[in-house]
Amino acid sequence: MTSIDAGPFGALRVAPSILAADFGSLASAVREIDAETDWLHVDVMDGHFVPNVSIGPPVVKSLRQYSARFFDCHLMMSEPGRYLEAFRAAGADGCTVHVEVGSTATLIDEAHSMGLRVGLAANPDTPFSKVAPFLGDIDLLLFMTVFPGFGGQSFIGDVMGKVNEARREVDANELALDIEVDGGIDLETAPIAVDAGANVLVAGSAIFNRPDPLEAAHELRVAARSARS
Repeated sequence: MTSIDAGPFGALRVAPSILAADFGSLASAVREIDAETDWLHVDVMDGHFVPNVSIGPPVVKSLRQYSARFFDCHLMMSEPGRYLEAFRAAGADGCTVHVEVGSTATLIDEAHSMGLRVGLAANPDTPFSKVAPFLGDIDLLLFMTVFPGFGGQSFIGDVMGKVNEARREVDANELALDIEVDGGIDLETAPIAVDAGANVLVAGSAIFNRPDPLEAAHELRVAARSARS
């Protein structure tokens, strides 16, 4: 499986989260928002690390034929290492694991060895110091701006302090690293996140729960760009 190029580090990206889409017509939902999609965000939940269950490699494989976008797979799992190869084979381009599950260095090495773009995620109550040692080894740093497990939650603004701290470190050390935020991202919070230093915006409800998801994704992009102007 050949990975799709994620594009230049630091570029502003909109990453619709299919967790908020109609699972009965995922292919149609993905195609509908394609023109305003940079990355497609795939939330994977195991019912153990988080109190919910979502999708796995078979769904990623089935969606791959309907989208040529970068598949950004967020593994909210207690044992992500057991499934990295399955997601890679299914069509994942990048896999993000949580620092809270441990064995971080090993997971990063394993994912890189498979040719995956590697992300590291932190929950809202996880301090920046837990991810800081790995900044030079990963491609993506994901800050959860809600507690993972369910969509439609409210944005936790206090996380922006960590986003800002990470951006300072990335810029000061000229690291090839994207900073992503996920949870409660909408027209109001997207500019806040970008202003703090995020460049990848994951949005689910703010896109798929709108009457016109494509227009909603476009409006989110415009709002995010306003923070960079």
